[in-house]
Amino acid sequence: MSLTELLAILGGLVLAGVVAHGAWAARKAGPRRASPPVEPSLQPGGSAERKEPNLGEAQAAVAEPFEPAAEAAISPLALAETVPAIVRQPPRKASARIDALIDAIATISLEAPISGEMALSHLPGSRRAGTKPFHIEGLNSLSGDWELPAPGQRYGEFQAGLQMANRSGALNEIEYSEFVQKLQGFVDGIGGFVQFPDMLDVVARARELDQFAGEHDAQLAIQLKSRGAAWTLGYVQQIALRHGFVPGAVPGRLVLPAAEEGLPPVLSLSFESQAALAEDPQASSLHELTLALDVPQTAESAEPFAAWQESARALSRDIEADLCDDRGHQLNLHSFAAISEGLAELYKALAARDLAAGSLAARRLFS
Repeated sequence: MSLTELLAILGGLVLAGVVAHGAWAARKAGPRRASPPVEPSLQPGGSAERKEPNLGEAQAAVAEPFEPAAEAAISPLALAETVPAIVRQPPRKASARIDALIDAIATISLEAPISGEMALSHLPGSRRAGTKPFHIEGLNSLSGDWELPAPGQRYGEFQAGLQMANRSGALNEIEYSEFVQKLQGFVDGIGGFVQFPDMLDVVARARELDQFAGEHDAQLAIQLKSRGAAWTLGYVQQIALRHGFVPGAVPGRLVLPAAEEGLPPVLSLSFESQAALAEDPQASSLHELTLALDVPQTAESAEPFAAWQESARALSRDIEADLCDDRGHQLNLHSFAAISEGLAELYKALAARDLAAGSLAARRLFS
């Protein structure tokens, strides 16, 4: 090859390089455009054609600057929409009945979800261990709610909560063993596996909880004693009705209902049950009534103490009765003031333990 031919070839390569660099620079400086999608085409041989990127495209991709705005455009919601609905799990919600503050909780796992009908068929006949109630709940596979097993639903997990204390005392070893026996029968029936909390730890926690409850329980009661003639049952019912009392579920008791349906009554007005069972209410005779306030059962915001004090005064005025304590001593304004101060401290102590008066946990513990 002559020198002239060699120079001609080198000049051609330099010219091609200059043209390619100018084209690449012009493309970089121009507006960015989305690349049209390349649809794979099926070739006669049965394989789809795949376009391989060339060197220029690879260099342009590496040179692309980072754009935060493009990343921010992908919102969590848009990302969630790319996940098939079949794999999304509902958020697990806290139980409305079982509370670790007052319950010993056993967890039950399953290999696969079961129907509510199957769970119901294996529930123990009695959900009590001695004097302590317990609940068995299933985790609804669709809603993510802990709920009592119901027909037509499916459950992927279960849990059982045994109440550790109530007004009957602390949970003991015998009651815990009864709970284990009953729950194991349920678990075996549904083909699950259960993990029980340590018995000694549960019993120790139960005793501590019972001690706290005993120190912070309060049931205020005031006696209304007749100043002269006895009252008939019909007369007492008539007067009590004027002040909002209605017949209770237990014979010999009238109650002042709570403002919200489903909550325990605020006050109770009780008398001899024999008089309540008399065939003729006008033939019975009463000399004493008891007006009671179960403090932990009603929220402080409902002002139950004010209702108790006002009802006591109104009833004593209308039926001509003296207000006395359980020893027969008459009460005055100073007595009510002293009770009110002690009650305020009690409310604070209960709230500090997350057992505020009127809460479900407090109502269960003080029952």
